[in-house]
Amino acid sequence: MTDTSAIDQRLMELEIKASFTEDLLDKLDQVVVRQQAQIDTLTREVIALRQQTYTSSDNVARSVQDELPPHY
Repeated sequence: MTDTSAIDQRLMELEIKASFTEDLLDKLDQVVVRQQAQIDTLTREVIALRQQTYTSSDNVARSVQDELPPHY
């Protein structure tokens, strides 16, 4: 009887650990998906900013005055 109850107890502990592991895996998967979405958004923004920079530098001649911060 004690062997069966010890095995049942051990099996229950393993099932609990597996359940927590599955929950943790789901949470980590959600974090990875959210981070990938942020990376994709930032990549698109960098591409757009590069295009703006190339477009504005091609069309407008800049002077040193344009580069100075407004407090000067």
